[in-house]
Amino acid sequence: MNRLKQKTQKRSNIKARVRKKISGSSSRPRLTIFRSHLHFYAQAIDDENGVTLASASTVEKAGRDLKTQAEQAKFVGESIAARLNEKGVVQLVFDRSGYAYHGNVKLLADTVRENGLKF
Repeated sequence: MNRLKQKTQKRSNIKARVRKKISGSSSRPRLTIFRSHLHFYAQAIDDENGVTLASASTVEKAGRDLKTQAEQAKFVGESIAARLNEKGVVQLVFDRSGYAYHGNVKLLADTVRENGLKF
């Protein structure tokens, strides 16, 4: 197995282990993230009803021209927080999706907290 497949498999195992323990509800949705090589994505999910309440990504028109990953993480954090504030969501469960909680993942979480949401 090559190195990239090993890395992806390890992250999938961590993600499955974490997902056994956390779940989102309509009052406290699960904020999950995904990082690709070029983009950041975030979704607020109500697992009880199987519904995505809000989503944000750098694929959107406003986020396409951002150069650094830090700028992208900050943009996605601000966007998802604004959309959830409109819907009246105050608390979230943070799902880091198997990524280490540092760098841009931490920046995204901190930006969401700065915009009035709690984990």
